[in-house]
Amino acid sequence: MADRTIAWRRPRTEPSDGPHLRLVRPDELLSPTAAAAAAARRNLTLLLVPTGLLTIVGLVMILSAGSISAVEGYGTSFWYFNRQTLYAVAGLAGLVVTARVPIAFWRRAAIPMLLGAMPLMLLALHPSIGSSLYGASRWIDLGPITLQPAEFAKLLTVCSAAAILSRPWKDLTRPRDALLPLGPLVLAVAGIVIMQRDLGTTLIICGSAFLLLFVAGIRLRYLVWTAMAGLGAVAYFIFGTDYRRTRFLEAWLNWELDPSGAGWQLRQGLIALGSGGWFGVGLGNSRQKWDYLPNAHSDFVFAVLGEELGLIGAIAVLSLFGILVFAGVRIAMGARDPFGRLLAAGITGWIGLQTLVNLGAVTGLLPITGVPLPFLSFGGTALVVTLAGVGVMASVALDDVRSTGRRRARSRSTDGRGRP
Repeated sequence: MADRTIAWRRPRTEPSDGPHLRLVRPDELLSPTAAAAAAARRNLTLLLVPTGLLTIVGLVMILSAGSISAVEGYGTSFWYFNRQTLYAVAGLAGLVVTARVPIAFWRRAAIPMLLGAMPLMLLALHPSIGSSLYGASRWIDLGPITLQPAEFAKLLTVCSAAAILSRPWKDLTRPRDALLPLGPLVLAVAGIVIMQRDLGTTLIICGSAFLLLFVAGIRLRYLVWTAMAGLGAVAYFIFGTDYRRTRFLEAWLNWELDPSGAGWQLRQGLIALGSGGWFGVGLGNSRQKWDYLPNAHSDFVFAVLGEELGLIGAIAVLSLFGILVFAGVRIAMGARDPFGRLLAAGITGWIGLQTLVNLGAVTGLLPITGVPLPFLSFGGTALVVTLAGVGVMASVALDDVRSTGRRRARSRSTDGRGRP
């Protein structure tokens, strides 16, 4: 009789309905309010730390890059630094205020505030009220300070677009719902800025609205048609105006043909970046700021930063911008309210787009448009509004904590009334 080998099998057991052990994540041990607060703290750390560091770096670089022109124009090397420090303090105060304002306020007030900012933008065109620089009429003189209303329009346009696109009755699959009333509102703001001869700010405003359309989920073919119309308008404004056409063709595409004329600023900026090497020539030791590089403390402050701090310093600053954008994306993805999600995404897109446009101009990858580098370039209104925008993103990050706390408070109140 042949041997038979019988394989023993473990008897199958049915899963027990009783208690069992399992691994849990640390956040599962927290209450909903505590978990939301922990997530908000992480997002706020990622948002506010690079914001503070970039503001400090901006003040240091303005003191360094603007010292020569400040002495020549105002008799002291600290003139630009002192003014920017005051604006930084005002901007930080604005950050704290906007962070404490619930996002529901911006849903209600953004469009009226933007409509109220339009007359201020028109006042900048008046010769006796506004002031012009490099052909652009975008400032209002208020005695010791100047106000740039178009900077407020950047933030308010983003808030208004988020409020319009997040309305519950909006069907974004239909062009009428997607583009009305957002399209006419953005075109009105852009038209006033174009009248101020400020194409760079117009591109930032329209580009931010376009990014919000993408985030809101508008159909791809509508985005393509919108982008094509926008590119056509940009080409018209560039080649239909003599000074813009000259700047585009001679100061950017063919700058090397006239390095002492139209291509001077870009050439000096590239020399500054190339002179920095790996570790730079040392803080305060820039050569290009000695009247070689125009706007060394404003539009081209990154070129001086690269010269003094080198490639390592430039990469460190770019990393801070990257962390800031990453924090904005995290806040937008974690927002439960559609308006908060679009609001955080729009402000992140605005700051990121403006950074790319400025850095592209400094490195010669894009035409020079006069767009400042956020947090670093000299400009009081731009710094205050940008810091206020960061505060709005912080408010979005805190909104989940506020809403969770309100729900728990209502629940406790209902339970208390229901007890005999």
